Amino acid sequence: MLTTRRLMVFISDSILVCLALSLAFLLRHDFAIPPQKYELFWQCLLVVLIVKPLVFLVTGFYNSLWRYASVQDGIEIFKGVTIASFLSVTTIFFVRQFTPIPRSVFILDWFLLFALLAASRLLWRVLRETYVVDRSCKGARTLIVGAGEAGSLLLKEIRRQPHATYKVCGFVDDDPHKKGMKLHGVMVLGGTKQLKALIAENDIEDVVIAMPSADGKTLANIVDCCKNSNVTFKTLPSIGELIDGTLTISQIKNVEIEDLLGRDPVVLDRELIGTYLTGKRVLVSGAGGSIGSELCRQVVKFAPEKLILLDQAETPLYEIEKELTARCPGIRILALIADVRDRDKIMLAFEEFAPEVVFHAAAYKHVPMMEYNPTQAVLNNVFGSRNIADAAHQFKAGNLVMISTDKAVNPTNVMGATKRAAEIYIQALSRGSATRFTTVRFGNVLGSNGSVIPLFKEQIAKGGPLTVTDKRVIRFFMTIPEATQLVLQAGSMGSGSEILVLDMGEPVRIIDLAEELIRLSGLTPYEDIDIVVTGLRPGEKLFEELLIDGEGILPTAHSKIKVLAPVHIELQPVRDELEILYEAARSNCVDELMESLKRLVPEFKPSYSFNGEAPLTFQRVRPDLFPLFSTGLGKVIPLRKF
Repeated sequence: MLTTRRLMVFISDSILVCLALSLAFLLRHDFAIPPQKYELFWQCLLVVLIVKPLVFLVTGFYNSLWRYASVQDGIEIFKGVTIASFLSVTTIFFVRQFTPIPRSVFILDWFLLFALLAASRLLWRVLRETYVVDRSCKGARTLIVGAGEAGSLLLKEIRRQPHATYKVCGFVDDDPHKKGMKLHGVMVLGGTKQLKALIAENDIEDVVIAMPSADGKTLANIVDCCKNSNVTFKTLPSIGELIDGTLTISQIKNVEIEDLLGRDPVVLDRELIGTYLTGKRVLVSGAGGSIGSELCRQVVKFAPEKLILLDQAETPLYEIEKELTARCPGIRILALIADVRDRDKIMLAFEEFAPEVVFHAAAYKHVPMMEYNPTQAVLNNVFGSRNIADAAHQFKAGNLVMISTDKAVNPTNVMGATKRAAEIYIQALSRGSATRFTTVRFGNVLGSNGSVIPLFKEQIAKGGPLTVTDKRVIRFFMTIPEATQLVLQAGSMGSGSEILVLDMGEPVRIIDLAEELIRLSGLTPYEDIDIVVTGLRPGEKLFEELLIDGEGILPTAHSKIKVLAPVHIELQPVRDELEILYEAARSNCVDELMESLKRLVPEFKPSYSFNGEAPLTFQRVRPDLFPLFSTGLGKVIPLRKF
């Protein structure tokens, strides 16, 4: 439908059609059209005034917005003008009964009309961005750090907003060849080393960091300059989130601790992943959790035939189903409420929906909580995993990928021991199964439920203090999208029974994370917000490992994924021990449960025993907080000497 604006554009285009043909005739006859050509001119003008505007309407010429005129609009204009010119010439020849007509007129007409239409659309954008928006913009004076593709996209998007919150005064870039050059009419003022001086010279209020691929050290230096200059600073999403080449003002965000870690963007072999996900029935257990929900978001990008979301928690399951249904209406998404500990329900689900690819992310992962509840840790992490693995084996799923943890390596806690026991069972089962079982082991994930970052943010919001268990504690960290993308890649590479280890980068001190989060909140550590050392909790270690003694590590085709040398494990002894473990867990016999776990996982060395000794990692153990120990409770215990 032609609105008032579109009608004005239509009339404008009709005038340009007349102008192009008139100029073509004038140029062809040296601006002096012979009288004998008048009849031809008026006939041609009548035809093009009828045919060309009609073609423009039919081809959707008026569905684009001038303010966003781009190369794609130029291509559409080229196609529309070419079709309209061809039909006009054909009609004129038919009307003139194929009498000779100067062909150069129509070539000139095509060229002139294309140029006039393209110029008319670009002219409004140029005028609007140069005068209308810039003069009306009362936003904060802003520097953009990064005069690359992201900076270019950002400036374009800011200029498209009639009431933008940023008034861009210049770019900052470390490329010496860009200094003094202009990007979309805005000067590159200097490098990041001069950032503080440039902020002062130009009365800058805001700095936007448009360097999605910058490493953490570079970003941290820029952030420090901004803090010292008392200006607000924001950044763009990671390069993975900008992969489609689009950018909106709403994507500008505060600098997060994830940005300062400087994790390199994940490069995926999308074709290889597509071979086992596209068009397949995929099931994700623990789909409502941090890892599980992000796995679902990544899986739908590869267009599976059906995605089954399995979780026992109703609300998170509802939220992820609602999100994915809105985002991908063409994909069949089923939310299935089920507990992985319910063997009959799991078997029934696999029988009914026959998943071809399974991602098993359902697990209890909170270390101290599982120390308080070892029987539930065993039932969920060990036997929930066994139920999923047995169902995948029995109903011949093509792939099963289990999410494991670095805490399964030389575990000192129940959670880690249960995850290692699940690894052992799956490795043993895989030797005689048609299903390809792959275990993916990685460390802490930033921002996941129950992780340290949300806890620190909550404590900062309350005014502190931040609680750190020990100043020496270090952990490996990666972001949720990075972890899940690598899990998908690992699943495409496994041939069966492997344990794949993700590259976690350099370990990070937890106290450094706490201090940096306080600074990112605009506060000063130990002055505005204090940090309190509380002592290691039950089962915690100062550092985590990724390899068990005897596990060799080999490279794979992906630089961020390593494979451990296969270990021969007999299935029947594992099954026999699991029966003992199951009976101990069901009868709540904790002593027997712990002994069974030690036999199943020989490297399991708990930081406490059940012979009357309290955990060495506790400064004070209270019976109401740690009820499983019947003796030695309530007394002060010195911290372990490391």
